Amino acid sequence: MSRKNTEQYTSEDAISLFGKNVDVVIVIDKATEKYRAVIRRGIFVDLIEEEGNYNDLLSTIMIHLNTTSEKLPEGYQAFLPNYGTFTHKYSRKLKLVIDEGEKAHIVQMMIYPLADEEAYLLIMDELDSNENEQESQTYRKVETIEKTFLFSMYIDLVEDKTGSLNISEISEEAVQAELKYTDWRNMIVNVIDKEDQALFMERSDPEYLKKMLTPGRTSSFDCLMQNLEGVYIWVKLIFSRIETGDPDDYRYVFMVQNIHEEATAMFTSLKKLSDMALTDSLTGVYNRGKIETAFKNAVKEYAEKNEPLSSLIMDIDYFKAVNDDFGHAAGDKALKKFARIVTGCLDKEQVDIGRWGGEEFVVICYNKTLDEAVLLAEKIRSKVEGSAILDSKKITCSLGVTEIKENDTFEDAFERMDKALYAAKSGGRNRVEKG
Repeated sequence: MSRKNTEQYTSEDAISLFGKNVDVVIVIDKATEKYRAVIRRGIFVDLIEEEGNYNDLLSTIMIHLNTTSEKLPEGYQAFLPNYGTFTHKYSRKLKLVIDEGEKAHIVQMMIYPLADEEAYLLIMDELDSNENEQESQTYRKVETIEKTFLFSMYIDLVEDKTGSLNISEISEEAVQAELKYTDWRNMIVNVIDKEDQALFMERSDPEYLKKMLTPGRTSSFDCLMQNLEGVYIWVKLIFSRIETGDPDDYRYVFMVQNIHEEATAMFTSLKKLSDMALTDSLTGVYNRGKIETAFKNAVKEYAEKNEPLSSLIMDIDYFKAVNDDFGHAAGDKALKKFARIVTGCLDKEQVDIGRWGGEEFVVICYNKTLDEAVLLAEKIRSKVEGSAILDSKKITCSLGVTEIKENDTFEDAFERMDKALYAAKSGGRNRVEKG
């Protein structure tokens, strides 16, 4: 078409120019969930089939991550039929990743409902490189917010509907969706961790929200939730009731906040503190309180599981002489090295080990008979005897072993084990005795 003055252009010329320059024109039949691409150019030739299923098209161009071409996890796929119902014109910018690792393409999309409102005209154009860079800068500006709030939406419990759904991992703009709150709730629970699902259903129940939240009040709770990449992360779910001036108006804002880094750091700190509370600070094995609890629990569970269970107690021979002759610093060093040798012998065994007090240590041997536990005790005794724990003094240990019997209490088992240790000491030390 030759160049014309602006007043010479007709509507036919404009339509012709549009048809030659636009990247995508798609006709959609919502009733049959089918689409057909009338025009496909550029990146869309390989991205979009000439015809196909409307939900697949939504998954490809609208409901996907900003940073990948991968499809959503199965739990989120259930929402697809609820997206893409349009009663008015709709415009939105999309961020599409065609090839993994490459720069995202910024696309302008327009949707025009046709006369019967069961069909749409979808038009898309990739923006030029300058516009693309401007969009990239905008995305970078909101990156912190996107990482914090995964999505938000408006809830009207009286009308049982949701609206203004914003999923930051997909777009910073609201996603078009027509979905009842009750339906959303029953679907989204499938991407909540199973241990947290009951809590979610309780705290998101319409009657709970009406009863517990007065206008202007906010309620939140933490749980594990699957993100759009299929990974379970820690999130804070927030319900805030909107103040409308009408006490019978039950409208809310719902948000999901990403707290995974903070929660993980907190749990790591709590784990360290818990370990410190359960660990003997000198030797690094369990302390008296933890090993005693583990022993009592093992005896209690033995009656239910009926699997072999044995235990042993060991004592360093003549340890008082070590402290008297070499000092308590040397004694502490000997205890630490002794503990390392013993734990090394137990490295591949199903056991718990703890310091009972002083130079005494207790080991719970899961799934081991008396004879198997005696062999393990003998291995420990031999290893200690052959190790240079102190440079100028040989150190040995004595051990008592018992197997848990039917109707045993913790006290019964410990008494037999302790008597066996006494017998080993009385019999000359550096030996193993059964009890």
